[in-house]
Amino acid sequence: MAPRSQPTARQVRLGTELRKLRVSAGMSARTVVEALSSTSAQMSQVEAGLSGVSEERLRRLAALYGCADEALVEALVAMAADRTRGWWEEYRGVLLPEFLDLAELEYHARFLRVIGTAHVPGLLQTEDYARAVFAFWVPELPEGELEGQVEHRLRRRQVLAGDRAVEYEAVVHESVLRTQVADRRVALAQLDEVLQQSERPNVTVRVIPFDTVGFAGASAALFYAGGRVPALDTVQRDTPYGTAFLDDASQLLSMRTLFRKVEALSLDPVKSRDFIHRLAKEL
Repeated sequence: MAPRSQPTARQVRLGTELRKLRVSAGMSARTVVEALSSTSAQMSQVEAGLSGVSEERLRRLAALYGCADEALVEALVAMAADRTRGWWEEYRGVLLPEFLDLAELEYHARFLRVIGTAHVPGLLQTEDYARAVFAFWVPELPEGELEGQVEHRLRRRQVLAGDRAVEYEAVVHESVLRTQVADRRVALAQLDEVLQQSERPNVTVRVIPFDTVGFAGASAALFYAGGRVPALDTVQRDTPYGTAFLDDASQLLSMRTLFRKVEALSLDPVKSRDFIHRLAKEL
């Protein structure tokens, strides 16, 4: 089978985890290739996410590496066996791969944690709000691409509803709620949307008011997706050079700590809803 030309972030993650296990075991790729009667090219492609790996081969690798974490092995097996072609595949070749990777990440997540310090979190945005955000990009997007990105963002919201609704918690700074990315009408509709979404049993929204003492996280924007096991959690962050997906254990620990700090400074869900209601009246 020919190697993948453009692996998804999830496929790359599987290869990365297998490489981590090999390195932790202190084994060279050559040693593994000889033990499994494979080739260096095949090994390299699997660890780069360019080729898939069968359940049998994955379990053999885990045994060879002496991995005793059964939960992790089962989670990796599930990743390797997954053949989901989600709705986001309709946008392949239309939008940048990072858009598709984010939707796939949300689809498989066990929970989502978000800190919003620049914009209302994507899954809570209205159509007009999302369009205003995307339209502000420089250089300006062509109309077709702009509408594609807006449509994609709205379709991502389906993970908050239905039988597979994910547990979602967002902490949003007051500045985000007050910023009018378009006009007053859009701002009011956006606040109402946040309130409506917060009524879902799986959605929690917390607010950090301006006068909160001890909040120094103005640059703490964060998107944290829980994996099947903690070792497979993923952090997505926007950078000046595009979207970055982080999965190093120390990075995950740092981001979990960051979220706990920000969450501890926020209003509880009930007070947050009251706060948003008052803010809407002010607008």
